[in-house]
Amino acid sequence: MSPVAASARDWLRLAVSPVVVRRALVYGVVVGPVLIAINHADAIAHGDVDGVRLGKMALTMLVPYLVSTLSSVGALRARTRDGRG
Repeated sequence: MSPVAASARDWLRLAVSPVVVRRALVYGVVVGPVLIAINHADAIAHGDVDGVRLGKMALTMLVPYLVSTLSSVGALRARTRDGRG
């Protein structure tokens, strides 16, 4: 296996680990609705929510999940590289 493939496999293994997924879900559930309120509250209040806007809201919920996952995996890999993990 090439070093790139091994690195990608290691990254994915960490990204789907229970501790990383649990943390990312918490951030997604807490931060996602805040971002939806900031970006879509006026449309929700006026009843202007269609399929396109619902898709944007779903992506808005996904952003904090992805940011948390990327950050957690990066921190775990750095800790391992530094010999602390």
